[in-house]
Amino acid sequence: MTPTKPLTMTATTQALTIDGLETVYDALATAIDQAGPDKAQLFLVKLALLNANAMGDAVWMQTQIDAALKDL
Repeated sequence: MTPTKPLTMTATTQALTIDGLETVYDALATAIDQAGPDKAQLFLVKLALLNANAMGDAVWMQTQIDAALKDL
């Protein structure tokens, strides 16, 4: 994986530790398995929209989308 520039965090957010990222990764993998192949895409879109709403910043979300598309 190619390192990316660190995200600019707001006063209300913090970057996760490596352990925190691993915990989130494991939870996502489990949830994707629970959703099943027919609903995995729908689950991921729903999760992204819920997180975008929680962040309340469409520009920040577009930045995250752009970063996620790199090096696929």
